[in-house]
Amino acid sequence: MDKLKRVNEFFNRSIRFVDDAGNWGQNDYWATPLETLGKGQGDCEDYVIAKYYTLALLGVPTDKLRLIYVQARTGAGSGSPTQAHMVLAYYNEPDDEPWVLDNLVGELRLASRRPDLSPVFSFNAKGIFSGAGTQVVAPAVGSGRLSRWEDLLKRVASEGF
Repeated sequence: MDKLKRVNEFFNRSIRFVDDAGNWGQNDYWATPLETLGKGQGDCEDYVIAKYYTLALLGVPTDKLRLIYVQARTGAGSGSPTQAHMVLAYYNEPDDEPWVLDNLVGELRLASRRPDLSPVFSFNAKGIFSGAGTQVVAPAVGSGRLSRWEDLLKRVASEGF
């Protein structure tokens, strides 16, 4: 838990939120951790990717981590508008409730303490999952479903990760 907290706090403090259009001149670009740190700014995917790779370098098994695409409520009420967002989840055991690492809410919270988030799908190097569930529904690489993830994996590997 200490690694999770420290990594979450580090990137939340060190990276300034800037959308991809302002940062990269593109509608959607998934930056490598080195690109994000080099610019000192990024969007929600960039925070998540940097946290994912940093935790992996610190010895956290990547099968315990998942990038989760969510719809995040932007207001207090249950009928508030939502926006696309990405968070990182840590599963101590495959069927455990995950801890959520997020750039919008700084403290680590169990998923049940984040009613503002509705998972759409999640993924890691192992595969694509429906929502935040445990059943792999497709391979993460080679399926053509996550082309930005596949592109990122290649660029990260070329940077030595």
